[in-house]
Amino acid sequence: MTTFERIKKLAKSRGMNLKQVAIASGLSENAIYRYNQGVDPTGPSLKAIADTLNVSVDYLQGISDDPQNFHTENKIKTTDIEDNDILLAFDGMEIDKDDKEAIIELLKFRRFQKRNDKN
Repeated sequence: MTTFERIKKLAKSRGMNLKQVAIASGLSENAIYRYNQGVDPTGPSLKAIADTLNVSVDYLQGISDDPQNFHTENKIKTTDIEDNDILLAFDGMEIDKDDKEAIIELLKFRRFQKRNDKN
């Protein structure tokens, strides 16, 4: 079952249509319909929809078959910021390549400062 199909099924079971779910999630009226046309939802959008439908993001993505399986979302996951397969976001907006490189350089500088402060 696709993410779109899961959202649609959950919305129906809660007496909502997709437009209502989108609006309640803070998305545009047609946002969820685009997921049925091959557009992948972003992390913040998925989280907002999951919160509206009271299910886990893992369930919406098909990672879990248990809609209430929140435990995997609460585990701390380590991911390398330099991993190009990871989409980073801040304040609901994607961090572009230039900003990501600037963040990495800032972190390298901070670590350099910390090492020198210890000496």
